[in-house]
Amino acid sequence: MKTPSQRSVDPASIEMLTRTAAENIDTAWDRAEAQQPQCGFGSLGLCCRNCAMGPCRIDPFGDGPKEGICGATADIIAARNLSRMVACGSAAHSDHGRDIAHALLLAGQGSDYKVKDEAKLRRLAAEWGIAVADKNVSQLAVEVARAALAQFGQQDGELAFVKRAPTPTQKRWRDEDVVPRGIDREVVEILHRTHMGFRTFSSAARLGCGATRTWAC
Repeated sequence: MKTPSQRSVDPASIEMLTRTAAENIDTAWDRAEAQQPQCGFGSLGLCCRNCAMGPCRIDPFGDGPKEGICGATADIIAARNLSRMVACGSAAHSDHGRDIAHALLLAGQGSDYKVKDEAKLRRLAAEWGIAVADKNVSQLAVEVARAALAQFGQQDGELAFVKRAPTPTQKRWRDEDVVPRGIDREVVEILHRTHMGFRTFSSAARLGCGATRTWAC
């Protein structure tokens, strides 16, 4: 077992790891060491269990399987796995934003939540094209919150905050057709296009892989 100083160079982490070791408390470091050696197929992203026919695994070195049962190659399986991890992370973090928008809506509707920075709320409203003149903070809170919540289910167009990205980045996204249309919309599409029945992706640029067509297996 590695010592705290072998596990981290951060003084605070070393102090924490020394304390947990003394009190026999498991940490992520302990659990990681207990997993060794980790699955080589999984570490390379070459294990797929997206359907009930699997799990399938690809042999990247020898004479073993080169395709999953559905026909997915190593590249497709690795791209699917990464895309699905991104989709899950996006779903988790975006839901934090949904909670904030909902709390703002409640604040505007007279709950115990309060808007502490009215100037910031007005700046955001103006950025999103919401008229701010002659509106009190409650009215603006409701309108901004509803506009924010609409970003989740939006089916077409671009997310409002895309405009905050650097101009060259926005151009690159548009050139590659990867500008997010709606938060939930993109998560659903990634999960759909990486599920069983697809050997590759029909919207390659949107998912960041090199495929340009879709073949159903």
